[in-house]
Amino acid sequence: MDRYLLRELLLPFGYCLGGFLIFWVSSDLFKEMGSFQEHKLTALDIIEYYAAISPDFLKVVIPVAFLLALLYALTQHARANEITAMRAAGLSLWRIAASYFVVGAIASCVLLAINEFWAPDSEARAEFILKRHSGGSKKFDQSRVHGLGLFNAGENRHWVNGLYDFKNGEMLSPLVVWTKASGTKVIIAASRATRTNNVWVFFDVQQFELWPVAGSGFVPTLQTNRLAFPEFSETAEQIRSEIRITRNLTLQNRHRADVPITYILDYLRLHPTVSPRDANWLYTMLHSRLAEPWKCLVVVLIALPFGAVSGRRNMFVGVASSILIVFAYFVLLQFSLAAGSAGHLPPLLAGWLPNIVFSLIGIWLTARAR
Repeated sequence: MDRYLLRELLLPFGYCLGGFLIFWVSSDLFKEMGSFQEHKLTALDIIEYYAAISPDFLKVVIPVAFLLALLYALTQHARANEITAMRAAGLSLWRIAASYFVVGAIASCVLLAINEFWAPDSEARAEFILKRHSGGSKKFDQSRVHGLGLFNAGENRHWVNGLYDFKNGEMLSPLVVWTKASGTKVIIAASRATRTNNVWVFFDVQQFELWPVAGSGFVPTLQTNRLAFPEFSETAEQIRSEIRITRNLTLQNRHRADVPITYILDYLRLHPTVSPRDANWLYTMLHSRLAEPWKCLVVVLIALPFGAVSGRRNMFVGVASSILIVFAYFVLLQFSLAAGSAGHLPPLLAGWLPNIVFSLIGIWLTARAR
């Protein structure tokens, strides 16, 4: 039975997903064809462009396609009285839906991977492909960052440098400023610095100190070719998180921010105390990112009572139901994120509210299903 139900689900799921992708690519291709010609893209470049930008589309369309496929499959089973026969044989709706929950869990893991590893940089990668033949873009390299500014609030340490290379773990022209427990302010200026075996090593170093004495001024205290600082705890991942978060904390970016969970956690480790406004946004975004992939399991809970109702219904009822459910979920999601970011809802509740509400509705309706 499980194999049969899976086959009847996965076929329309594949059709829905493929249909959405074809419709999206074809409509976007007609709209962007002039831009592709202007930037001298070949057919292979266009394919690469859509492969690069597709994660942003897939993270939205996978739950929708899954919902539509589930409603279609369940409606077909209900029209043929197959669900009635299964329940007459002693199977509950929960047991019938076991294979659907397995697919939903797998889809949720796929969504989590897309959100964390592929979607965040998809726009920048697609922009590079678009402009690489027209000379309007430098080489796409997310591992090299210019003009980095990093503040480790936990250890009261500021980092400023000209360029940071994540692949080699090397900074060029770094400047580090921090205050000792005695109140002495220290400045380290170097030609470059690398992190090797979890230890920062600076080269061509000049050290200056400002003692807590009125009018003392900065005094050069050390000049050496090489100096190691094992007490510096900043990692490459924390530096990357600082870049991504600070760019999205601006008002115009925070509502469309696409920040991986690991970046948010690293930023919070670097900044144990942030302003209430930023804390609301950060924690709301964190819980929203944690909750987002599991909407595929919520889809099963909400589709089961809608699709498994007995009777000969038109298959387009499933399509209409899916549109209404997606719209309601999207409205509630935007409301909860806005309320959480503004401090009107606790971030934990704001991030998980749509999943909680639709899960409870689905469980309640399934329990009442006859």
